[in-house]
Parts: sequence; C-alpha cells; structure tokens
Amino acid sequence: MLAYLIRRLFAAVVMLVVIVMVVFGIFFLIPKWAGVDIALSFVGKQADPAAVEGVREKLGLGDPIYAQVWEFFKGIFAGRTYTGGGDSIQCAAPCFGYSFRSEQAVWPVLTDRFPVTLALALGAAVLWLILGVSAGVLSALKRGSLWDRGAMVIALSGVSLPIYFTGMVALSIFVYGLDLFDGQFVPLDESFSGWFGGMILPWITLAFLYAAMYARITRATMLEILGEDYIRTARAKGLKERTVIGKHAMRSTMTPLLTMLGMDLGALIGGAILTETAFNLPGLGQAVLNAIKNQDLPIILGVTLITSLAVLVANLVVDILYAVIDPRVRLT
Repeated sequence: MLAYLIRRLFAAVVMLVVIVMVVFGIFFLIPKWAGVDIALSFVGKQADPAAVEGVREKLGLGDPIYAQVWEFFKGIFAGRTYTGGGDSIQCAAPCFGYSFRSEQAVWPVLTDRFPVTLALALGAAVLWLILGVSAGVLSALKRGSLWDRGAMVIALSGVSLPIYFTGMVALSIFVYGLDLFDGQFVPLDESFSGWFGGMILPWITLAFLYAAMYARITRATMLEILGEDYIRTARAKGLKERTVIGKHAMRSTMTPLLTMLGMDLGALIGGAILTETAFNLPGLGQAVLNAIKNQDLPIILGVTLITSLAVLVANLVVDILYAVIDPRVRLT
C-alpha cells in the first residue's frame, strides 16, 4: 500500500510540473508568437511607449524564455519580486501576478471567492451522489418498472437541459413565483441561515444535472454487475438481498462513480460558471467570466491553475480510494 501511495504521489508531482509548464506556454508563449503584447494589455492601448516598456521590464517579458519559466515557477512556489521603472513590488507565494484592471494581487482575489465555489461544489456533490446513486440502484433492481421508466425519463431531461435554463426556471418558480426563497446570496460569516437559504437553489440546480448522469451510469453498471457469477453465488449461498447489493454489488459499482466524481468535483472547484452566473454567486466562475470579458489575463491564469490543481488532487484522492475499495489495485 505504501509503495502504491508513493508512486501516485510522485506521478502527481510530475503532472503538476507539466501543468504549470503548459499553462505558462498557453498564457505567455502562444500570445507572444501570435504577436500579442501582454505589456500593452496591462497598461491599456492608450498608454505611452515608455509606460509599456516599463511594464515589459517589470514583468520580465523581454528576458529569455528559460528565465521567464524560472520566474513563473519561483513565483508560484516561493514568491516573486517585480522590479522595473525604479520601483520594486514583492508578490508572496503563490504569486499569479497582478490583475490588469484592478492591479490587485490575483491570489487574494481568488481566495476571497474560493469558499463560495467550494461550498457550491461540495453541497451539490452530496446531493447528486445521494439522489443519483439511489435512483440508479433502484432502477436497476426494478428494471422495466414504472419507477425505472420514470426515473430514466427524468435523468434524460436532467442531462439534456442546459444548466442556465434549469437555473432560470428554478428562480422563476421558487423565487419569483412561490416566493419560497429570496434568491440573494448572504456571506456565511453574516448569517448561516441566510447563507444556507441562498445556496439551496444553486445546490439543487447543479445537482439535478449531475444526479441525472450518475443515475444513468449507476443503473447501467449495476445491471451489468447483477449478472456476474459472484452475485449469483452470493444469492445461492442464502445471503440476504441487502447484503448482496450493499456489500458485493455496490462495491464494484463505486469504481466508475469514483472516477466521475474526481473529475467532476475537481472541475467544479475551478468554478461553476453558469450556475454562479445564474444565481449571482461571487465565486471563481463569476470571477473568470468577468476576467474574460475584461481580458484580465492574470485572473484567468490563476483560475486555470486552481482548476488544474483541484482536478489533480481529486484524482489523487480517487486513486487512494481505489486501493481501499479494490485491493487488487494496490498491486498495479
């Protein structure tokens, strides 16, 4: 087990280095090769050449590529000092630079918004796992029944309907129609009840999409597993149906679900753009959407790295859970 964990941790570190290099290439090398002047984006198109040159010197855009890569890595893991134009600015680690528009450090901006996105992703994940897996298992056990057909129709609707549509419908019915919620986000440190009430609809809306997918995958996997020899053997030995399903069938069903959960949860932590926009939640998704509109490159870069790291960590946790669920994985 220890050797398995060491291999996975080493692979995660290598992948993190590769991700940072790829992100650097996307945000700095490709624009340079395309003829885009990042310094001009920072100061604005109306700035004088001296100001543009000062920003270029401060950001190190005129340095050799290997020096820029080193400074980029150093900034993320150890902090960075921007010098140029007669002044010096210290950026603490992890340093993603400064916003082109507000000139604020990117990391504090993202950490202020991260708890909202994290709460949205985790709350929705709990809902979609409970609802999706339960619906999928019941549909598999009652194959061809009215429940099975109804659950799969709802699941198909959840997969097919875009998230912004279901969000608008939820707001129209439960906020503006029935007046069950006020539809306003309240920070957690101001009021727990207000925060919880403001998060219920986003949780349900986001969970509806993913629960539908998890229900379909769970049903298909469970039907396949219920036809396996070891399930028939367990039933032939006289085990209770609850034991057969809960202990034997569900353990095998969880493997593909864990893979999906790792990818989905990691991506959502990087920002559920449509959900946050529909419900006006001040999370990472809304931040990156505003950054795209304003061409604020450092904010987009920071969210990209956070998303990549979240997916990497989520998959590392999934690999560890694989070894817990299926001991055979430890030998690979």
